[in-house]
Amino acid sequence: MNKLEKTTVFTTSLLMGLILSRFAISKLTGWEISVKAFIEMAEPLGIDPTFFRISTGILIAIIVMAYFTIAFLTLFTDKVRLPNNFSYFNIAFFANTLGLLTMVGALLAEFYLRVQPKWMLVYIAVGVIIFSAINLFIVKNKSSFYKKRIMSA
Repeated sequence: MNKLEKTTVFTTSLLMGLILSRFAISKLTGWEISVKAFIEMAEPLGIDPTFFRISTGILIAIIVMAYFTIAFLTLFTDKVRLPNNFSYFNIAFFANTLGLLTMVGALLAEFYLRVQPKWMLVYIAVGVIIFSAINLFIVKNKSSFYKKRIMSA
């Protein structure tokens, strides 16, 4: 990865991790605004709002940790030795794909489960989707570069 790509992946991963950490905390600690939102969204689904809120909070917390891991590995890829079963590409692919798909689910919930969508949440979800897609594109190109390099060796 060149310097611009590294900076882009680092910055977007760190930014997405920081923004989504607020949502994970609000869901897991039961902030009033989060509790009310999940009561509203769980009703059409017919599920327990507390289970829905906590499971969503755990999922977002996993995504936050994955984004922070990508940010860290982007800075120290050359200095950190990963176990054999892990690669930078696998971790980045997992983090960005899970983040992207979760935010697509969040958009669907905003439009189909809420009485009135909260537009700031829509904008945040769209931003995470765009940044995750950009990161996936960059990481995919990096991966193909390394595959070519390994094949020629």
